[in-house]
Amino acid sequence: MRLADTPLAAGARLRPLLAALHLASPALPVGGFAYSQGLESAIDEGIVHDAASAQRWIEDSLRLVLARWEAPLWLRAHAALARGDEAAFAAVNETLLAARETAELRLEWEQMGASLAALMPALGLAAPAAAPLAYPAAFAAACAGLGVDGEAGLAAYLWAWAENQVLAAVKTVPLGQAAGQRLLAALHAPIVQAVAQAAQLPDEALGTAAVALAITCARHETQYCRLYRS
Repeated sequence: MRLADTPLAAGARLRPLLAALHLASPALPVGGFAYSQGLESAIDEGIVHDAASAQRWIEDSLRLVLARWEAPLWLRAHAALARGDEAAFAAVNETLLAARETAELRLEWEQMGASLAALMPALGLAAPAAAPLAYPAAFAAACAGLGVDGEAGLAAYLWAWAENQVLAAVKTVPLGQAAGQRLLAALHAPIVQAVAQAAQLPDEALGTAAVALAITCARHETQYCRLYRS
């Protein structure tokens, strides 16, 4: 605590941080552990087979998919609710859902979004009226309601995504726990870069065309043996 801080001032500073940590926690019961977002299929096909290929897969997904599309829309959803524009929030939510490449990926977002919405009253929040509610939009809404600013909230969202991807790789490749922690440490800088990129992209620059990822995710729907739902 800084010397000039009173307990009240320290609480005001720390509450948004604690809220972001709470939302990013793997203990939050939204079901993220059940999904790999195509990573399990990539492992089954041999695309991901060790720590280096797992890091390449996760970093490419972060830089080429999330940073260019999902993350900028996350920030737009957060900003819409921060200014009280529910119509703009609903439009972003619809765009997020419409862009899901496969049935599994869309169901993932709908299930996790509904689960987070159901938890919001316990956090002192009213859930957005949008239904179905995409998980990125639900997370952005929770951050806005809890006073977490856009960039910090997006960093927490991306960290939760990255942690889930690494845990899926640790269990499925499989990788050791130490390798998983090295992978997470290596993702710090790419997450910071993804937040910065997402904050700068104008509407006309949004978009991604991760065709191979979409095909890999679609193949997962008929994969013979699965641990994950996507």
